Amino acid sequence: MLHKYYKWEVLALLWAAFFLNQADRQVFNTVLPLIQESMKLTAAEVGLIATIFNLVFALLVPISGYLGDRFSKKAMIVSSIVIWSSATMLTGLSTGVLMFIVFRSFATGLGEAMFGPANYSTIADYHKSTRAVAMSIHQTSYYFGVIASGFLAGYIGQRWGWRSAFLIFGAVGVLHGFVMFWRLRDKNRPEGETPEARAAGNSPAPEKIKFAEAMRALFRVPTAVILTACFAGLIFVLTGYLTWTPTFLYEKFSMSLADAGFNSMFYTHLAAFAGILIAGKMSDRLAVKKPSYRILMQSAGLLAATPFIVTMGHAQSLTAVYIGLAGFGFARAFFDANTYPVLYDVIPEKYRSSAAGVMLMIGFAAGSFSPLILGAIKPHVGLSAGISMLAAIWAICSVALYAGYKFFYMDDCRKARECGAK
Repeated sequence: MLHKYYKWEVLALLWAAFFLNQADRQVFNTVLPLIQESMKLTAAEVGLIATIFNLVFALLVPISGYLGDRFSKKAMIVSSIVIWSSATMLTGLSTGVLMFIVFRSFATGLGEAMFGPANYSTIADYHKSTRAVAMSIHQTSYYFGVIASGFLAGYIGQRWGWRSAFLIFGAVGVLHGFVMFWRLRDKNRPEGETPEARAAGNSPAPEKIKFAEAMRALFRVPTAVILTACFAGLIFVLTGYLTWTPTFLYEKFSMSLADAGFNSMFYTHLAAFAGILIAGKMSDRLAVKKPSYRILMQSAGLLAATPFIVTMGHAQSLTAVYIGLAGFGFARAFFDANTYPVLYDVIPEKYRSSAAGVMLMIGFAAGSFSPLILGAIKPHVGLSAGISMLAAIWAICSVALYAGYKFFYMDDCRKARECGAK
């Protein structure tokens, strides 16, 4: 018998798992200079490792979403944590670029791709009226993971070497995988469906979801299509920011690499942490009155962020840069807090994991091109102009989201509920 606060225990377990997920990603970026110096890797080889990781993740995440709709989400989540954590440890034993590609790009990418769809779908299963708040709290693990792991991995790498950073973070992840195996439960079966009944054949077998059917369920819903396209726009801008802002601060304001790395992440993610807690509570309250207010909040958030992106790019003082970074982070939180609540409002429950997988695939596939494009235009227009241009993408996405609010959301929400009631 599960205790009455179990849904919050589930959230805590998944919060820690997502923290480790983001931490394992950031370890590589943080200790990269030590890896290059130790193993004499070229910039092209480092780029190859990162590119293959993103491609593996993007290509496999919809498959993992589909599997999450057909099989145990607990099994998917626990397996993913153990796989990516073990691969992280093995990365610390790499002796050449080929081993990095095998352990970092393929194995870690596989493990992390398995996690996302089942993770978010499990939160949605346990949290109904508190869904946006739960998603918002869960999102804070991303902010803490990026900031904390950057500091910890840097400290460990400088004190004991870059291999120790991978070994320690990976080992912690494996231990958490065992905790998840012990404590996590799949959401209860429909009332009256017991293991004994299933064994006796007195309970209907779970519906098997066909992959093509799940894809049609997503792409036939206008709101879901708009959300997926705008999620790709979100990731495109964020990937460009994460990649080039440290270099921007280093070159324009003559910061040290350590200071540039910290300041480029700290102000944005601290503001985003505050923003997402506010946005989550606001979303759940407004959705009681009208569910479509969720996507309206996303539209407003991206629009509000655009002047801060321009400010960040063209600032002539560090104070202006920090204001731009903080405003950018706070405003984007209103999109983050509502991404999965919006998707799960308009997609029938049985397709949620598959839909999340496709959205993640498209988002990260599109986002992988942002560093390349900004890098290509950097010699011609500079990083200030390149970063400022990113604001146009979010302005366009804001308009598209508003169209979804105005013309499609409530009808798509109604259809999803009718489908779930059948």
